[in-house]
Amino acid sequence: MKLSDFDYILPKELIAQYPLVKRDGCRLMVVDRRLNAIFHRHFKDFSEYLQPKDLLVLNNTKVMPVRLRGVKKDTLGKVDVLLCNRISGNKFEALIKPYVASGKELVFNHGSLKAKVVQGKVLEFNKAISLKILETIGVMPLPPYIKRMPEGSDILSYQTVYAKKMGAIASPTAGLHFTKGLLDKIECQKGRIEYVTLHVGLGTFKPVKCDDIKDHVMEKEEYCISKKTLTAIKRVKEKGKRVFAVGTTTTRVLETVADVVTGYPAPCVGEGKSPVTPRLASEKVSNRGYTNLFIYPGYQFKVADCLLTNFHLPKTTLLMLVCAFAGRDLIMRAYDEAIKGKYRFYSYGDAMLII
Repeated sequence: MKLSDFDYILPKELIAQYPLVKRDGCRLMVVDRRLNAIFHRHFKDFSEYLQPKDLLVLNNTKVMPVRLRGVKKDTLGKVDVLLCNRISGNKFEALIKPYVASGKELVFNHGSLKAKVVQGKVLEFNKAISLKILETIGVMPLPPYIKRMPEGSDILSYQTVYAKKMGAIASPTAGLHFTKGLLDKIECQKGRIEYVTLHVGLGTFKPVKCDDIKDHVMEKEEYCISKKTLTAIKRVKEKGKRVFAVGTTTTRVLETVADVVTGYPAPCVGEGKSPVTPRLASEKVSNRGYTNLFIYPGYQFKVADCLLTNFHLPKTTLLMLVCAFAGRDLIMRAYDEAIKGKYRFYSYGDAMLII
């Protein structure tokens, strides 16, 4: 498939710059694959689509305040740094804007923290970077399409209410709509809730630059899924109930460990007649490791039966995964309808449930 197959034009005013006051107050577009139909609801209605004994799976990663504002030591020009992957206690792979040449020094927090640019995109600090340091001088790493600096409210707004495992550089935004009250209601009335962890990193956002999307290779991201969750999923599948994956990151974890969970293939719900072999970061699939699973149309889903997600940027691997799940034509029709209906897009935007 061509990269251009996943393009669309979005009016800038539909990109949500702030979250709604109430997490579950957003709109919910329901895409029914069986009926080939689209329905318009609100997120507070989400639990109506869960049946007794269905399983809701959430990504409990926690976003770190890894965005740093500093200056170049020689010119005092402003720099914006996003710490991506820790190499050692004081060394990180980082995205630095604007570009800074190797050997140059950066200064943060009025000189209390310094770093030298080494090996292109690697920053070496003058001290080990602890979580306490990040919480003191860092801010939440809001995505670049949010055209404002992070504010104090983003510390809570850009974090799910169930975030627990520190390690992400971006929020698993499909989960931002849940409140503790709604989760309690689901667990009491509908079924079980389990958690996986995928620390959202550059792999989720790495741009696809090749015309043939099959040539794209994802960056690896760390994941963990407990034996308890694996057992719960296996029992749900054996009983013929459904697994609701909250977000593309959760979906990628579930599909990475699919052979462990099911032991048998599931019918293809995407486009294409033949399965697509997933690219894994390691040959051995276990409940902990790294994955660079790239899901695009033609992939056969083995674990996820329903998908809750947000609206994604054009030409991204996230949009490709959603198209694989529901079919490209239906998803692009849904996106067109969302634009006409003035849905709010991206991280702080509205939600889509694919059943």
